Amino acid sequence: MAEDPRAWWRHGVLYQVYPRSFADSNGDGVGDLVGLTRHLDHLQWLGVRGFWSSPITPSPNFDWGYDVVDYTGVDPALGTLADAETMIASATARGLKVILDLVPNHTSTQHPWFLESRSSRDSPKRDWYVWQDAKPDGSLPNNWQSSFIGPAWRFDEIAGQYYLSNFLPEQADLNWWNPEVRAEFERILRFWFDLGVAGFRIDVAHMLVKDRELRDNPPATDDDPFIEQLHGQRQQYNANRPEVHEIYRRWRVIADSYDPPRLLIGETPVWKPTILASYYGEGDELDLAFNFILLETPFDADAMHEVIETTLAALPQGWQAVWAGGNHDVSRFPTRWAGNSPTRARAALLMLLTLPGTPFLYAGDEILMTDTAVPPDRLRDPIGVQLYPMPFGRDPERTPMQWSAEPGAGFTDPGVEPWLPFGDLAVNVAAQRDDPGSALTLTRDLIGLREAIVDLHAGGYGRVDGPAGWWCYRRGERVVVAINLTGTAGVLGGVHGLLRISTDRSRDGEVLDGDLALEPDEAAIIWLDA
Repeated sequence: MAEDPRAWWRHGVLYQVYPRSFADSNGDGVGDLVGLTRHLDHLQWLGVRGFWSSPITPSPNFDWGYDVVDYTGVDPALGTLADAETMIASATARGLKVILDLVPNHTSTQHPWFLESRSSRDSPKRDWYVWQDAKPDGSLPNNWQSSFIGPAWRFDEIAGQYYLSNFLPEQADLNWWNPEVRAEFERILRFWFDLGVAGFRIDVAHMLVKDRELRDNPPATDDDPFIEQLHGQRQQYNANRPEVHEIYRRWRVIADSYDPPRLLIGETPVWKPTILASYYGEGDELDLAFNFILLETPFDADAMHEVIETTLAALPQGWQAVWAGGNHDVSRFPTRWAGNSPTRARAALLMLLTLPGTPFLYAGDEILMTDTAVPPDRLRDPIGVQLYPMPFGRDPERTPMQWSAEPGAGFTDPGVEPWLPFGDLAVNVAAQRDDPGSALTLTRDLIGLREAIVDLHAGGYGRVDGPAGWWCYRRGERVVVAINLTGTAGVLGGVHGLLRISTDRSRDGEVLDGDLALEPDEAAIIWLDA
């Protein structure tokens, strides 16, 4: 099957960079664009097709880049616009695509738009945000709850009204009913596309449009997702509104006007596959929508299979699923799925890179970095600070990339304190780069095999009967993946073929003539006899 050069993302693996934590070029303890550019050879060597970077735009960093003050600039802590252009050019020269984070749901309250908006009820930008008076009894405009705990309305003394803020008080929600807001973001899309950016990951893609009448959300029930039960209400009127699809259909037209078309990826934390599928439209909205259902699923054979099967059933023929084991907001999969067990984490890695769709690796996944314990005095995440000592912060998965075991971990200069503490420096790129049995080598070989075998990057999915507690599935016609998720060794019968890659690399190339034996938490890819 020939690859469509206009849909380069269909066959390969993509990678996420959290720029503050990837590589520091100037010794200030904060990763930056020059540091990222210097490590592009690592991504090229690894074999990924491209990378998504968390926000690089200017920000006061109450939410570390997700509170934007300028959508067409670069945060000085990370570099300059010229540095961004150099990064894009350097990546392109290596065959790597650059995907940036776009944060269209809200801006910083320090953004010039918001400052103008709050200045007067007659301000031409007043309607760029969601301003509302209190109810006649003095209560809040409605019952909506912030995703970051507490009411979603903040009173502004200067403006004399409440503004909608579904995250931190320093993040004000834009009014996407306003055609001027829509036109401005279309300009922003074109600005970065014209610079050579291959696409955007759209933050909070499901929440841009809110109910025009600002109706109260109904109470959550026992059947609703945990997050809605936590807030006590179903997000009926402040998320997943039907009008949001008009925006993505328009963005699709803009993205498709470029050659090759630009990629649109949604951050879509929705909990029903049918709702997830709606963000693809009729193939005329997003190209990819992140599957958060998988992220919240335990590493259990039946549970994982159900997510894959129901997701694929919801996506019509030709639409592409996208999977990740973690990201900057979610605990790393070697901790969350594998309980910090290297053996079980290798099985999860093999699983992630053999699923049908587009997999994303989060920086550090390739060496099986785990969550890092961050002491109270080093917490940077506002949620972690707010909820301490409850372990709900996002700092543990945001700690710096570990390039070596040397002082500074190859991330920053020796003796410099990084913005977040390092984890176990025994886990690093340099130690694993030339080790044929390492997680890094396993990752590279899995990516290479996925690229080389059509069944793995484009074949269908179907579960294969196996021992209790095993997850076995077929990819295409000739590939079977088997994962023993039990605590005991076992055997899968009726297997005839070649073991291409096992998490126990000493078994690679083993000829199978009837039985496949796997140790606890071992996983393998088998090329079946014709």
